[in-house]
This record gives sequence, structure tokens and C-alpha cells, in this order.
Amino acid sequence: MPRWLMPTFLVVFVLSFIPLALIARARATRQSTPRINIIPDMDIQNRYEAQTENQLFADGRAMRPPVDGAVARGQLREDTHFYSGKVAGAWATSIPVPVTEALLARGRQRFEIYCAPCHGLGGVGDGLVAQRADALAQGTWTPPSSFHTDLVRGRTDGELFNAISNGIRNMPSYGSQIVPADRWAIVAYVRALQRSQNARLEDVPEEARAQLR
Repeated sequence: MPRWLMPTFLVVFVLSFIPLALIARARATRQSTPRINIIPDMDIQNRYEAQTENQLFADGRAMRPPVDGAVARGQLREDTHFYSGKVAGAWATSIPVPVTEALLARGRQRFEIYCAPCHGLGGVGDGLVAQRADALAQGTWTPPSSFHTDLVRGRTDGELFNAISNGIRNMPSYGSQIVPADRWAIVAYVRALQRSQNARLEDVPEEARAQLR
């Protein structure tokens, strides 16, 4: 091996750190000019930043206040029955969508994801979370309600929808996680669960009643 090869290699190796050091310095220091951007895409735009001035408007603000009465696209929600569970200011006593087998299947799926962990698959308040909290016995747990009490069975469909949307007592709101259509599907499924544990003979088709007797 030539004697000059090793020193040359060491010099090249040391010099190779110079670009990395310059890049690190450029990233860590403030500059008055934009940094080099090989692929700028939309990183640098001719636009106003938040809280900056814009003399185009009389108030000098670049950030424009919302127009009074403006409603975001898709947020008009005139159907208060569907979106809030109320009719003429009172809690709705009916579900605003057709209760079909498909709706109940969707309600069951959503129920098992969001409700069953606390309320249990049968809706009696014995979900895995509730069982774990009871086992820990820390004294800070509020047991989830059973859907089969007279109190909960007596609540209107609108009240159940509102409880899912906005929460109730220690139960948090699920309005941001469950769309309104799925909330009504859950309400329909809860009604089916309640009916399964509180059914009357009149609820059974007449041709099948003899088998029950």
C-alpha cells in the first residue's frame, strides 16, 4: 500500500463531515433569507401568516372574522330530530330513520365497539371495563347503568341519542367518534336489547305463541 493512501483517506474522511456540519448549523440558526429547498413543493408561499397585518381591509387584519350567520358546508343540520334528538324543543319519542334489520346489525356492531366495554354485551353494566374497575375496588368508579331498569327503559329515544352525543354523568361524549346515523342505530339496538329482556306475550307473532305457553 502506498504511504500516501492512508493520509489521503483520513483527510477525505474528515472533510466529508463539513457538509453535515454546515447543514446542522443552518438548521439551528436564524437567517434573514429563506433556506435552500431543493424540492420546495408548497413550503414557501406568497401568503399572509396568522395574526399579521393586511392593509387591504379597513381593520388592517389579515385574518378575517366569520360572517354572521355563516354555516360550514354540511353543518346546516335543520333536521333537529335527526341531529339533536329533539322535536319542537322536546325529546323525540321516535327514531327518525326506518328501523330495519340492517340498521340493527349496524347498531349492534357500533354498540359492541363503543358501549359494550362498560355496559356489557347484554347492556346490564357488566362490561370488561366495569369488571376490572370493580376488581380494583379503588372507590372512584361509578358503575355504568343497566339498560334494563325502569328508569332507562322510560327514557325517550331522543334522550338516549343525547346521552351518546353529549355524555351523561361520568360517561363521556361520543359525538365526535360516532356519526348521527350510527348513534340512532345504537339507540335502535338498545331498544332491541331492552325488548329482549322485557318482552310480553303480545310481542310474539300469534302463530308462535302456542310454543311459549
